[in-house]
Amino acid sequence: MEQFLGGLQILLNWQNFLIIPVGLVIGIVVGAIPGLTSDLGIILCIPLTYGMDPTMAILMLLAIYCGGTYGGSITAILINTPGTSANAATLFDGYPMTVKGQAFKALQMALYASTIGGLISAFSLLFLAPLIAKITLLFGPAEYFALAVFGLSVIAGVSNDSIFKGLIAACLGLFMTTIGVDSISGTARFLFGQKKLMAGIDLIIALIGMFAISEILTKSKYDPKTDHKIYDPKALTKDKITKEEYRRCRKPIGIGSLVGVIIGATPDTVGGLAAFIAYNQVKQASKHPETFGKGEIEGVAVAESANNGACGATMIPMLTLGVPGDGATAILMGAFMLHGMVPGPSLFAEQGNILYAIMLGLLVVNVFMYIVGTGLTRFYAHITRIPYEILAPIVLTFCIAGSYSTNNRIYDIYIILIFGIVSYFLRRMGFQLVPILLGIVLGPLAEKNFRRAMVISEGSFSIFFTRPISCAFILIAIVSVAIFGIRNYKSRKLAKQNTAETSERK
Repeated sequence: MEQFLGGLQILLNWQNFLIIPVGLVIGIVVGAIPGLTSDLGIILCIPLTYGMDPTMAILMLLAIYCGGTYGGSITAILINTPGTSANAATLFDGYPMTVKGQAFKALQMALYASTIGGLISAFSLLFLAPLIAKITLLFGPAEYFALAVFGLSVIAGVSNDSIFKGLIAACLGLFMTTIGVDSISGTARFLFGQKKLMAGIDLIIALIGMFAISEILTKSKYDPKTDHKIYDPKALTKDKITKEEYRRCRKPIGIGSLVGVIIGATPDTVGGLAAFIAYNQVKQASKHPETFGKGEIEGVAVAESANNGACGATMIPMLTLGVPGDGATAILMGAFMLHGMVPGPSLFAEQGNILYAIMLGLLVVNVFMYIVGTGLTRFYAHITRIPYEILAPIVLTFCIAGSYSTNNRIYDIYIILIFGIVSYFLRRMGFQLVPILLGIVLGPLAEKNFRRAMVISEGSFSIFFTRPISCAFILIAIVSVAIFGIRNYKSRKLAKQNTAETSERK
């Protein structure tokens, strides 16, 4: 209690309340530009914190982290291109809502869900960090592989009418993750004579190519004279979320936040995985699963609450065990050390006051995020008024700049163009792009931990079924696929019956 009160006193310094909005604005802008992730924003701003008080410095970087995760939803909703990989699941329903003229409503829900998810995550960090850290210590290679399998079961839920096409797309994504140098054996794989592929294909590069470039190509038949929609400026901000929609979204936000905390607290996972898993569970439990993927506001709510729910939770293993939860927290861990704090079990005893100030500050960060986001949301919504013939080259410019800045390589620009062209033709053939993305996200996690588990068990598959957590994940994955398979079969059967009845009447 003494450390808690001491931390609260440190937090109440007026300078902290000035630097948090600055960090949030930087994070939102960086997160909203495809290719410029919150990781990059944190790296660029670390030198600015050298002369700051440790609490003030870390709070600014945390604000960039949280703001960047939320900011990625803006472009995911408005232009069908997630600013960060964590916002990929927001594409499912965010952009369809924009197509239906509900961009402002989608942006409102993204902000609301992000804030609630972030607050729940911050409370979990403040009160449950030691307990959650002990649970995540139970995860070994078998559990991580089973978690990846569970994540891949989402394919059944996002493949619409053709699970077979979804599986083909997922395999294509898994294949892409094998390109480059194998992290375990050091062997170069599938380079096709291009040594520049030895580093593999960056996830954000794949995202930009698959969604942004393919979207621009898909709209290549756009005719400014006939296709441009004229929006009433007042109508853009009148379409607000109703009380009924808030009520419907309470459960998805709760599920998304819980999944985000669990996945976020598990080292070597990402917020995007939490969003996919939470989305799958909410869709599976929904009374109207057919509306998901077509502009369902519950889909936006669960995706954004999950990825922001993972933000605070990723700091749990970093602060309690000294193990970063993801790339952003690995950078934050370096920032902690620069300011004389070494994350780990001894940090609470040595500098508990400052640590509690930072954890309490994370709550303030999320409250300020809602305030700042509310002020900016109506300006974001007006992006839909920009004629597409002007918006397309702007988006393309940001995509090229973002892809280059990821690794400072011209080669990555060629990669996004190749991904965009291939994705365009896959969309023309009726393939979903999300299963490809799932394969790219989960491929490294699945392959690496499968091979480690095989080494531990000396080649026996029993390790995945004799360990309770891994067995539970695999069983849940099988049940999820079975449920979606049955639902798809029934929906196709009902559609055939309706078609037959309509033809008979004619």
